[in-house]
Amino acid sequence: MLFAAIDIGSNAARLLFANVFEIKQKIFVEKATLVRIPTRLGKDVYNINRISDKRADKLIKTLHAYKLLIEVYKPINYDACATAAMREAENGLDVLARIKEDLGFNVRTIDGVTEANIIRRTNKIGFEHPEKLTMYIDVGGGSTDISMMDGETLVDVKSFKIGTLRILSGKMDEKEWDRLKKWLKQFKKYYGELNLVGSGGNINKINKLYGDPFHYTLSFENLIYAQKFLKGYSLMERIEKLGLRPDRADVIIPAANIFIYIMKIVKSDSILVPKIGLADGLIYQLYEKHKFYST
Repeated sequence: MLFAAIDIGSNAARLLFANVFEIKQKIFVEKATLVRIPTRLGKDVYNINRISDKRADKLIKTLHAYKLLIEVYKPINYDACATAAMREAENGLDVLARIKEDLGFNVRTIDGVTEANIIRRTNKIGFEHPEKLTMYIDVGGGSTDISMMDGETLVDVKSFKIGTLRILSGKMDEKEWDRLKKWLKQFKKYYGELNLVGSGGNINKINKLYGDPFHYTLSFENLIYAQKFLKGYSLMERIEKLGLRPDRADVIIPAANIFIYIMKIVKSDSILVPKIGLADGLIYQLYEKHKFYST
């Protein structure tokens, strides 16, 4: 069954088409087509607190193209969500109203906790040496969202205003790092004994270049190496010599720093990077809804 999802993040807008199937009552989401356009809403929001007309126009054009693709692919259903940048923009509601008026479909905003809840449900990767608790970490342009699970039971979930574009803007509240550290301390007795799962475009790219993408595993040692290696190049050199996209070359180091900060605190020597994200989770939800109403 084919479903589609649109994820309007702080850095990019993504359209995912995916097939969903079940094996032994477990739901799996398999990517069919992924389109990503770097709309970079967060670059405006975390500097001027609003989405500029120029970026709003680009977003509308992007979503118009996505709408045409949805009409061609004809998925069973689709969903569209926006995260931190749209939620925090002074004119976010106006932009959403314009999307509704111009394109005819609704985009709903979700908070960081909801985003974390959606993302973690898509992970079906097993752990070679599973620990009692699993920590899901999603790093985006505007926030870092973390869920702690005990098997299938949610222990706690929290969203922090620590994101790559927010950091680059120079306007992030440094107290957020202390909030994150304090929240993590409640799990201190499990430090060194946590399963970690990372999501977001930057950790996926780091793992592809410096980790073990075949086994979805990135060691802390390789993450440190990647961060130091990338810092050794200027922004233009990361684009021209390393071949990184402009909208990846600037945010990849702040993302590495966020993961390093968390992994140091919880004393983790590796993290699973199964290439999951909000769009995958939205499709998972669409399938569950379809299945519920079909029975």
